[in-house]
Amino acid sequence: MKVINFAETPSLVSQYMSELRDVDIQGDMLRFRRNLERIGEIMAYEISKTLSYREREVQTPLEKTTGLELDTPLVLATIFRAGVPFHQGFLNYFDHAENAFVSAYRRYKEKTYKDHDDFEVCIEYLASPSIEGKTLILADPMLATGSSMELSYRALLTKGTPAHIHVASVIASQQAVDFITSRFPAEKTTLWMGAIDPRINSHSYILPGLGDAGDLAYGTKD
Repeated sequence: MKVINFAETPSLVSQYMSELRDVDIQGDMLRFRRNLERIGEIMAYEISKTLSYREREVQTPLEKTTGLELDTPLVLATIFRAGVPFHQGFLNYFDHAENAFVSAYRRYKEKTYKDHDDFEVCIEYLASPSIEGKTLILADPMLATGSSMELSYRALLTKGTPAHIHVASVIASQQAVDFITSRFPAEKTTLWMGAIDPRINSHSYILPGLGDAGDLAYGTKD
């Protein structure tokens, strides 16, 4: 399984990542969402280099020429809610792709939230086209344990078997990367990570991470 870590090569992803992490910038929700979107756009461009294309004839105002057009059927999938702006970055580039949406959330077993370690990941909603024989791009900005990503993938498999899977995250923990590489089919999965952080804390938040991406993008939950 191939793992691409954008933090290993200096690029604009590094700048957008620094802004996402910076507590002095995080208060600007518009900027936070736009940076998630920008990283999605850059990853989409990099993924586009791995896809198949076909030639087509193009009539310009002066004469005919040939060009290339995408010849890979794509499904862009994301996990609500933090995944929405990240997903939009991919959709900005792959604007003819089909789309899938999964609702995955942590359900805490203690309603008082005294013990944040005691939770399970639940899938509540799935809207997806067939993914049979298509290339699946599964995007979620935060990959802490990898459980939400795996459960979302298993839910999507009810819609078919993809030809290739691209797992994209803005920040992942090393634990989550190890988990995904052990659970996804190695021969047809590629991981695209904006950065891989070393660990998670007792609440399963990535360290150093950036906090709760959903809250920073859309406001805190009640």
